[in-house]
Amino acid sequence: MSRPPLEVADIFRRHGEAFQASLAVPLSAVQRRVLSAIQLCRTAALGGQIEQCDRCGHRRLCYRSCRNRHCPKCQGSAREAWLEKRRDELLPCEYFHLVFTLPQELAAIALQNKRALFDILFRAASRTLREIAADPQHLGAETGFLAVLHTWGQQLQFHPHLHCVVPGGGIAPAGDRWIACRPGFFLPVRVLSRRFRTLFLDHLDRAFRQGGLRLSGSLAPLADPAAFDRYLRSLRKTEWVVYSKPPFAGPAKVLDYLGRYTHRVAISNHRLLAVDNGQVRFHWRDYRHHGKRKTMTLDAAEFIRRFLLHVLPPQFRRVRYFGFLAARCRRERLALCRQLLGAPEAEPAVAAEDYRDRFEHLTGRSLRDCPACRSGQMFVAGRFEPGDAPPALEDTS
Repeated sequence: MSRPPLEVADIFRRHGEAFQASLAVPLSAVQRRVLSAIQLCRTAALGGQIEQCDRCGHRRLCYRSCRNRHCPKCQGSAREAWLEKRRDELLPCEYFHLVFTLPQELAAIALQNKRALFDILFRAASRTLREIAADPQHLGAETGFLAVLHTWGQQLQFHPHLHCVVPGGGIAPAGDRWIACRPGFFLPVRVLSRRFRTLFLDHLDRAFRQGGLRLSGSLAPLADPAAFDRYLRSLRKTEWVVYSKPPFAGPAKVLDYLGRYTHRVAISNHRLLAVDNGQVRFHWRDYRHHGKRKTMTLDAAEFIRRFLLHVLPPQFRRVRYFGFLAARCRRERLALCRQLLGAPEAEPAVAAEDYRDRFEHLTGRSLRDCPACRSGQMFVAGRFEPGDAPPALEDTS
């Protein structure tokens, strides 16, 4: 299995210890776990297995993965397994991509209150979509969608936003027909953005009144109720951004999109260019200038700091489902959608349990084929546990 010449793990191994030693405030426990997991991923420290060719006897080592959701190396297999479960949920209709973005003025509060602010972001965006879609002046139907939380921009800055994938229509209130939106147009973004702003700030105000926000350091003045009220009033006067991208070209493109977005981490290994003299150089895209590809250089400590900004709270669900895709009613409501659309019932996809099957489906390359003789098949000849000294063989991790 080929690997990029430079990985986030390499940067963490070279500079992670010095970075932690330089901090005035220690990393949180979850940040330390992420830093450690990425460094140890696919190394002898996690153990692994010995594979051998049944024809020529060639042997190789395969180390275990850390399976941390922030690890750039662990997302491909997890993504493929997740996508297999989504294939039977797609409907034969137009799909839209909407993005709900928090204003930069809220970034500092969100950084200190990740769980609370991210939950509010999900609640406000989902209620906005469901309310406006149900309004007879717009769609007048029950919609269903999934939302994916991203917290980063291309330069690794903290930039919380939700990507929502929505079918272009919904179930009529009486449940007797499918109401399709106008071709190429789902809902008016100005209406969405203003309702989103109102709902988010109402939830934020309620969280403050109930003592659910931490406001320390530079945010300490906002702990005063009068100051917080002034802060909210200023946010109510600004225009918030809900962006609607062009509709997908069919359900297959929706899956392609989901595969790229749902299991993405702050930066992939393939964007890294070099780490020299304590500095990290990587590619980024400037979407203000038509996605032009540019290069950025950061001190290694700053690179690690920015990466760790995007570590999520433990057990936080960054992919959520709403409307007729909500878990409690998904099977029944999707069956109704297919009936109303005159579409055949979907056959449930069976996800591959073996990581080698998922890898082959994802890349088109087989991990079972012997890389030496090209005709034999690799089988598991032995295993070694964390702490054991692995045999001196080819490392394919």
